Amino acid sequence: MILRTFGISLLFVILFCGWGNAKLAPDFIHPCNATTRECLVKATQDAIPEFVKGIPSLNLESLDPFVIEKLSIPLNGLKVTFYKGKVSGFRNCIVDDVVSELEKRHFVLEFHCNLTIKGQYDAIGKILLFPINGEGDAKVKLVNLRMKVDINTKYIKDDNNVNHFALKNYKYTFDYGDRVYFDLKNLFKESKELSQTVLNFLNENWKTVAEEFGKPIVDYAVDLAIRTIEKFFLAVPYEELINVPIPKF
Repeated sequence: MILRTFGISLLFVILFCGWGNAKLAPDFIHPCNATTRECLVKATQDAIPEFVKGIPSLNLESLDPFVIEKLSIPLNGLKVTFYKGKVSGFRNCIVDDVVSELEKRHFVLEFHCNLTIKGQYDAIGKILLFPINGEGDAKVKLVNLRMKVDINTKYIKDDNNVNHFALKNYKYTFDYGDRVYFDLKNLFKESKELSQTVLNFLNENWKTVAEEFGKPIVDYAVDLAIRTIEKFFLAVPYEELINVPIPKF
């Protein structure tokens, strides 16, 4: 009886203490021992392909792919609305630079990648002299989109007195890289030939078109990514993300 009681008690202690100290960071998170560029770039590159798949155990949704249910893009003389836009490509992003200034609570990430958006659209308005009233399948491909995200962070403690990173604010800059390809079917419901003519114009003038057309999509993607990273920081303790003590202030 004593042995049975001891065994149950031991099991309780093991389960309770093990759960209380359970590691929350996924195995693909490789904490750096110093904030060197070399380690931070490698650790970030290692994490991206798995992180963007989503982490159900932490209630983090997928970033590759993710779906834009509806996004209206008001252009000059033309209103385009995307529906069920599936965005993919983040898992293959290449990390160009990472800067972590813990004392200044400042973090910078630079990367580039190819992104593809597939879905449905409708458009009404005018491009140059062409009246547009179309709807159909849509595909937009961005080749070597380059982005720099500048984040101001802070350190907080949760209800259990555990340290966490948190985000104060962020800003970002980007350029469309090497090329943007547009494939919008049925721009003119009555004329396949005219649809192709306007589509050719969009692709020949891709940079000008992308300046208006692409930013709302990139804004949406960055906002989703930042919100996901913020949830991740609030779920996983600081000490599981980097092996450097929080600076004393």
